[in-house]
Amino acid sequence: MRYKMLMRVSEAQQAFFAARRPRKDSPHTTDAYRRDLAGITVLLLRELDRSPDELTVEMLTAQALRNAFGAFADTHAKSSVLRAWSTWNQFLTFCVSDGLLAGNPMGAVARPKAPPLTPKPLRGEETPEQLLAAAADGSRRTRDPWPERDVLVIALGLVAGLRAAEMRALTARSLVGRQGEMRLHVHGKGSRDRSIPVQPIMEKIIEEYLASCRRRFPQQRFGPSTPLLRDRAGEPIGRGALEYLVKSCYRWAGLHDRVPVGANLHALRHTFATRLAEDGATASEIMALLGHASLATSQNYIEATGREQRAAAASNRTYRALDGIV
Repeated sequence: MRYKMLMRVSEAQQAFFAARRPRKDSPHTTDAYRRDLAGITVLLLRELDRSPDELTVEMLTAQALRNAFGAFADTHAKSSVLRAWSTWNQFLTFCVSDGLLAGNPMGAVARPKAPPLTPKPLRGEETPEQLLAAAADGSRRTRDPWPERDVLVIALGLVAGLRAAEMRALTARSLVGRQGEMRLHVHGKGSRDRSIPVQPIMEKIIEEYLASCRRRFPQQRFGPSTPLLRDRAGEPIGRGALEYLVKSCYRWAGLHDRVPVGANLHALRHTFATRLAEDGATASEIMALLGHASLATSQNYIEATGREQRAAAASNRTYRALDGIV
């Protein structure tokens, strides 16, 4: 056991990722874990005045980790600290189970309280319809307007609730089923696949977008397994370009003031879920359509909708008259 505790932290981290391989984590998840481990490791090296080859598992004491996380918290947001804490907790739990440590010291390291998950849909009852209409009219005034793509991206958020990564993973083959009964097959977060029913209008929107691609890039071949969404050069669209596309759609439609701070593209997904809840969908139905890992996450939309209904009812001016007679 003593020999194992002298294992270098870098080797233990490699073993941690090797042990996770059967879980089939997405590349995005693995990259996030690596960043969190590397960020704290750098601070541990500074705290303990060690080189990477000198840092061993037995040096991962509660005091050293507390100091490293304290320094990390000075320059990072609460959400980043919470994510890093979770990553290191999983890593050190692995170290214990693999006989590298006698116990997990993360219990002695303070962590921020997780903020409540509050849905951030677009504000305004008619905002989604106004956004779609503006995109279809080509209101996003650029040197090279592409309304077919703008409408498709916004619709994928508003009527299918897709995340940015899910949109970028779509191919022409993602739309499956019989005519009039099509479904959108989505490879979601945590490698959870789901199938979302779509109406015939979505089939038409995708067809018109693909036709626009063929006009724009006549020399390129768009096969059924190639990425669906493209940038202006005909290459698969990047994450930053997709976010900018949606943000500029808000701005040119004059609706940027109706987007909750920090939401942007995700506001479309939250609007989709909120409207489902308002129209009577159950938490389990919302969970299936959005690909949530937890039913509690889906329940947030129903509870938020209930609060909003109560607030709307409370704003009835007649209440002021009742206050005056009782």
